[in-house]
Amino acid sequence: MAGTDIREINEKVKQESIFVEEILAEISKVIVGQRYLLERMLVGLLGNGHILLEGVPGLAKTLAVRTLANIIEAQFQRIQFTPDLLPADVIGTLIYSPKDGQFSMKKGPVFTNMLLADEINRAPAKVQSALLEAMQERQVTIGEKTHALPEPFLVLATQNPIEQEGTYPLPEAQVDRFMLKLKISYPTRVEEKNIMERMSQGQIPPTKKIITPDKISRARAIVDQVYVDEKIKNYILDLVFATREPEKNRLDKLKPLIHFGASPRATLALHKAAQAYAFIRGRGYVTPEDVKAIGSDVLRHRILVTYEAEAEEKTSENIIQEVFNEVEVP
Repeated sequence: MAGTDIREINEKVKQESIFVEEILAEISKVIVGQRYLLERMLVGLLGNGHILLEGVPGLAKTLAVRTLANIIEAQFQRIQFTPDLLPADVIGTLIYSPKDGQFSMKKGPVFTNMLLADEINRAPAKVQSALLEAMQERQVTIGEKTHALPEPFLVLATQNPIEQEGTYPLPEAQVDRFMLKLKISYPTRVEEKNIMERMSQGQIPPTKKIITPDKISRARAIVDQVYVDEKIKNYILDLVFATREPEKNRLDKLKPLIHFGASPRATLALHKAAQAYAFIRGRGYVTPEDVKAIGSDVLRHRILVTYEAEAEEKTSENIIQEVFNEVEVP
């Protein structure tokens, strides 16, 4: 891409990304702190990728998603995943009418713009699988007919890292369909005091609409144009391949710790997430820092560690950190 083209896209991104700070400012009326979570939610929204949120209860995950949906004038649905949930409760079903002998379709909560799958690992595999087609193909098959889902369509799923009794771990195929996995931590002491003072009023502050789903679609088209240099593309490939073939990247010590490395979907997700991250930073080009900033969120759920790693108390987080430390930055 010529220098003038990069300057053009940079100017376009500067103008078109103004709404990002407006959205963050509006959400901050309701949510105290959590900048990391809010920015990553926008990366998922603009990068057309689903998000898995992991954190203990009470960290305002649901409130953040609901508030974002309000601000972008989007439809919002929440499904509380439980062991007795059925696939039809998620995607919908056909209902027979004895009066005219016809089947009519009752749409499930998946027909929305933003779907919050709360405690997704509480429901059995057949229910989790019902979301697979929706997440990957942006469509749902009920009976013999396939129905397209509204645009934009974004799944934000939560899971609690503490209580594992009575849960059903997500299949690898499902986990891989999440562009980002975010680890949400506790607020700081100052933030928690602000939360206490704000919530003692007894009501959530109102927010105003900032952006429409149509404008989100337009912003996504611009995110696709964000310039990624050949060196950055090779850097992304180097990072992903270092998780599959660590011995070829001076990371021999990681070889016995990695059972499976990141899939090709990780490469695509890292490329798109880096573009979206550059966009929310108001830039029309991706830097190595963008890849580093978003890299852990893209890779942490895509690396399977061995029993040896568990015995050494090494997590996928530790492995990703080693990879980023060793792989040469362009």
